[in-house]
Amino acid sequence: IYELGLVYEIIVDADRKALIKMTLTSPACPSAQQIPQEVRYKVKAIPGIADAWVEIVWEPPWDKERMSEAAKLTLRFF
Repeated sequence: IYELGLVYEIIVDADRKALIKMTLTSPACPSAQQIPQEVRYKVKAIPGIADAWVEIVWEPPWDKERMSEAAKLTLRFF
């Protein structure tokens, strides 16, 4: 998810609570319910993180240019 460029911002406050601002490739994404829940679960499992929230944002819109070089190579987006 991170390599795909879907994570826009990660904020951890003094109470060790994490806010992950992320997007999806499309508002019609069939995994729109599952992905944010999985991200929250995985971040909460990181040692030192007390809690986590995921906020889905649509600005700026996602495009393939946000992907890492490794993700582009893996998905053959060159």
